[in-house]
Amino acid sequence: MKSFVIDIAKCNGCYNCQIACKEEHVGNDWTPYAKPQPDTGQFWMKMHEKVRGSVPKVKVSYVATPCMHCRDARCIASCGPGAIYRRDDGLVLIDPVKCTGCMACLDVCPYGSIYFNRDLGLAQKCTGCAHLLDRGWKEPRCVDVCPTGAISFGEEKELKTLIKGADVLFPEEGTRPLVHYLNLPKRFIAGSIFDPVEDECLEDVRVTLTSGATPARREREGADYCFRGDHGGQPKTGVTLVSTTDDFGDFWFNQIDTAQYVLKIEKEGYVTRTIEAIDVSEKDVNLGDIDLQRAP
Repeated sequence: MKSFVIDIAKCNGCYNCQIACKEEHVGNDWTPYAKPQPDTGQFWMKMHEKVRGSVPKVKVSYVATPCMHCRDARCIASCGPGAIYRRDDGLVLIDPVKCTGCMACLDVCPYGSIYFNRDLGLAQKCTGCAHLLDRGWKEPRCVDVCPTGAISFGEEKELKTLIKGADVLFPEEGTRPLVHYLNLPKRFIAGSIFDPVEDECLEDVRVTLTSGATPARREREGADYCFRGDHGGQPKTGVTLVSTTDDFGDFWFNQIDTAQYVLKIEKEGYVTRTIEAIDVSEKDVNLGDIDLQRAP
């Protein structure tokens, strides 16, 4: 089985993968693999970009998403004409000749990876550049042009070490994708601590974060690829993380699960401060400037 492994930590958001996909498929007829991709409206490899947090505590997440080429692909089961099929190498393709344009496959794909070409009257999606692989290429165009090596492609057994530590998008859907992700973004809590009397940043402040109640799981609206917390898994309660502020009084807790948290702030000579019910179920939290009062 061919598989993709995409390391989000290595992606710099250059969009080369998305552009290369357009270059390869727009205006090019690769029948029987695929008809030409339209100039606009379709991204068989799509980069999802999301700005998280608030100024000045901001992170930008980039998640590249091709078709997931699922082992249990709902699109195959939904296709009455039998136009959608799995190759021996695992790639899922839509036969542009057999497709009748019924659009049943668009409704069942949980990833939004299938598009409808109204001019041609057929469904289209990522082919894994099967037309190139069958001509001797070792990898699709998106993999070939990635400057940071964020996208890997190959036989599943060759990528097993990477896959072992990876996640898939929306595992609760049960489709068993062949696209795996490393370092999918989770939530963060950040802030800055200062002395209001001296009006200066406080460094080496001990900051302890403890997870408490798990918020009720919200319904996912659309495909929010830029948040690992939406992709299944149960966060653990009672987990404690410890950090210290830097020279600018800043602290960060990155890659944390969705839950409510309690933050405890301690420094010798200052009154200990506790902030409760910090909820990251909906968004990342920047606590802003936090004043710490000197002890009497």
